[in-house]
Amino acid sequence: MRQILLDTETTGLEPMNGDRVIEVAAIELVNLIPTGRFLHRLIDPERDIPPEATRIHGFTRAMLEGKPRFPEILAELEDFLGEAPIIAHNAGFDFAFLDAELMRCGRPALARGRMIDTLELAKKRFPGLPNSLDALCRRFGIDNSMRTSHNALLDVRLLAEVYLELMGGRQPGLGLVAGIAAAETLVVAETARPRTPRLIAPSETEVAAHTDFVARKIKEALWLSPPFAAAAAAE
Repeated sequence: MRQILLDTETTGLEPMNGDRVIEVAAIELVNLIPTGRFLHRLIDPERDIPPEATRIHGFTRAMLEGKPRFPEILAELEDFLGEAPIIAHNAGFDFAFLDAELMRCGRPALARGRMIDTLELAKKRFPGLPNSLDALCRRFGIDNSMRTSHNALLDVRLLAEVYLELMGGRQPGLGLVAGIAAAETLVVAETARPRTPRLIAPSETEVAAHTDFVARKIKEALWLSPPFAAAAAAE
């Protein structure tokens, strides 16, 4: 099961009034496990960034001049997203901004059936409690001390840990937020190096010990019944 965690930063709150995406970050999960693949891009919004927005995420117009424009990163973004479900915190916000950018490029909007909103998941699990990303990090004991401002890559890494907690599957020491470099220097990661499967075969002693254990502890073991035994012998 492939899923994508996603976060964006923007010039403001209203995509239909001309606010634009300035940063997009995404992390790949397969069977709820981060694969190590991620996408991160800073984007020239082709407009000013109001001071109130800069106070939230720290980006100024000057910092983004010369970065790729959204149409230039569209192909790799669509390739990375594929057809996978997209997980975001307050997902309607990110979807609305991406839809506006896609519309400018003549592309269809993202299917809402792909949306998984961790804010809604948290509200159902913790009704009446604060469910911001920071609040959830505190509740789950996730270190967010480096989150002094909004940053899409850091936020999506934190969101990965929060989502795994919400799904009951976070692994201790996952460490998704460790070692993050300056956001504007990060690029698309290569797929993790494939590993060659290694056959592990039990020794004769181990097989004998297992057979003895089954005989003593499990009565009428199903896999020792004639149909299963015959199938195993045939293999």
